[in-house]
Amino acid sequence: VQLQASGGGLVETGGSLRLSCAASRSVFSNSNMGWYRQAPGEQRELVAVLSSGGSPIYGDSVKDRFTISVDNAKYTVYLQMTSLKPEDTAVYYCKAQGRGFKPIYWGQGTQVTVSS
Repeated sequence: VQLQASGGGLVETGGSLRLSCAASRSVFSNSNMGWYRQAPGEQRELVAVLSSGGSPIYGDSVKDRFTISVDNAKYTVYLQMTSLKPEDTAVYYCKAQGRGFKPIYWGQGTQVTVSS
């Protein structure tokens, strides 16, 4: 398994969750890491990614509420989610976008449900 996501669950509106995605050293070292989400009946959308320079890029709907970060020693990317809303309910996927001609990997997805 190249990517292993965890940390999803059920939370009330206004609550917080932290997602984790552990990667293999090879994948982590050769990829730009990020998070996407997909709600039922919707297309998968960008939540947050790290550019090649390490700068975070956020989807408009999560700016100022979500924070992406990495632990280079653990080959892990995190998504700290605060002020959660019911519309944040989705399956969250971590993605490793290989640089150059390296492959793309997706994690298995973790469900986040925000109750109103």
